Amino acid sequence: MYIIKNALRCITRSKGRNILIGIIVLVISVSACIGLSIRQAALRARESTLEGMTITATISYDRSSAMGGMGGKGQGGKFDRDQFVNMMGGITSLSLEEYTRYADAHSVKDFYYTLTAYFNGSDTCLPVSTEASDSKDGDETLNGTLESEESGKKPFMGGGMMVGMSKGDFTVIGYSSDAAMTEFIDGGASILEGGEIFKEGTDEYVCIISEELAIYNDLSVGDTVSITNPTLESECYELKISGIYKSASSNDFFASRFGMGQDPANRIYTSANTLQAITDASAASASDTAVTATVQGTYTFASTEDYYAFEGEARALGLGDSYTVSSSDVTTFENSLTPLETLSTMAGWFLIVILIIGGIILVVLNIFNVRERKYEVGVLTAMGMKKWKVAVQFMCEILVVTMIAVVLGAAIGAVSALPVTNTLLSSQVETQSNQKAQIETNFGRPGGMGAPGGNMGSGMPGEMPKPPEDRDNGKNNMLDRFKEDATNYITEVDSAMNLTVVAQMIAIGLLLTVMASAASVLFIMRYDPLRILSNRD
Repeated sequence: MYIIKNALRCITRSKGRNILIGIIVLVISVSACIGLSIRQAALRARESTLEGMTITATISYDRSSAMGGMGGKGQGGKFDRDQFVNMMGGITSLSLEEYTRYADAHSVKDFYYTLTAYFNGSDTCLPVSTEASDSKDGDETLNGTLESEESGKKPFMGGGMMVGMSKGDFTVIGYSSDAAMTEFIDGGASILEGGEIFKEGTDEYVCIISEELAIYNDLSVGDTVSITNPTLESECYELKISGIYKSASSNDFFASRFGMGQDPANRIYTSANTLQAITDASAASASDTAVTATVQGTYTFASTEDYYAFEGEARALGLGDSYTVSSSDVTTFENSLTPLETLSTMAGWFLIVILIIGGIILVVLNIFNVRERKYEVGVLTAMGMKKWKVAVQFMCEILVVTMIAVVLGAAIGAVSALPVTNTLLSSQVETQSNQKAQIETNFGRPGGMGAPGGNMGSGMPGEMPKPPEDRDNGKNNMLDRFKEDATNYITEVDSAMNLTVVAQMIAIGLLLTVMASAASVLFIMRYDPLRILSNRD
């Protein structure tokens, strides 16, 4: 008890020195509190975002890995192009049976799939097109594609136009469940009044079509659309329209330039069971020219841990090494955290630097403090107080001053942490956007054809380029467009300070106490009380 009382008396007796130490610790505490809050905010943002998101993943062929295993300069040989072409020609997508088998993995929360097939239109249902003659141009494109395939030649792709990209006028997509219709779930598409989406899992010949396609062919709910086998016009299938949908992707003009089948307006949605029944009927009636559908499976996971565990489980279930598992959701999520993670890393380094510099300053101040009070140490030890008790008294003095400053620093940091974090985060997001804009500027793309903010019209024949003041509602600057894209980043956090930060601040206070008093204890233990008293002057 005497040690504590004496420590408190010494604190009040040496106010100036202790106030200086307190100010230094206060600055360190405020800086540390803000740094810790930023790191905690980044951690909480990651956790809260993961809790609210559903992670999806797909399985695709790992072509880059296959190319890497075929030699080349890096492997002391020459790349075998013929072998690569033969290998790629023999690749087939995973079957529905295989997709379903991998869905049995324990990490998978849900599984759905889509079937995609291509069909031509008929006189009663023509594809949306900007060409002067739909049927003629469509047939020429189709025939050109088939001839190139039969002759073994690859379709030419250049000039911004992908010739023969699709094998039909319409892209018919079959969904296995409502969960597979992500465009409607995300709000990118919706059914117009008076219609409805086909029932989940139905095998009835019903479908939904785009608003543009309905207007183009003067169709409405209840009407029938006729689609034909691209290679056998006599093979025709009729689908009843149960609904008409409006989609944001239908406004993508550049997608429509890649061919009618690629135009979002020419997509027809139906049930996977319905499309499977159509392809089965096509195979039964014309096996050589039957319409085939490609399958794409999607797996959903409850957490990133499950996603990362899935690939190993799929391998155990028979997934070959030539296939890889990927998730655009995880990639997008990681990208959205880039500014916050960068800020968190910077805060961590700043915290380390401030603690090292602050600790050194406190050590130096306390060395001078002990040297100035050397006679007091000699008197106390000469009276019979053990040196370690004297050292404890000095440690108590430092601890009291340090903890008071830490508490005040934590209070100030708690008030300022959130606005400071959001301000720094906003600055970091802007920096990321500016870097992207500068890269595009370096490539000379801001005014180029098709570049955001470029001086161009819609691309329709005979239309003059838009003047700068009419482009993109005045957003004719590349930097402005990238600032809009930055909304994909996490630009604001709701909270930064919590009990974890408080506990860390207490630990920092104890760390500073140990650092500051270590040198003091060392000096005290080395002092000889008799020599100190004999050399009082």
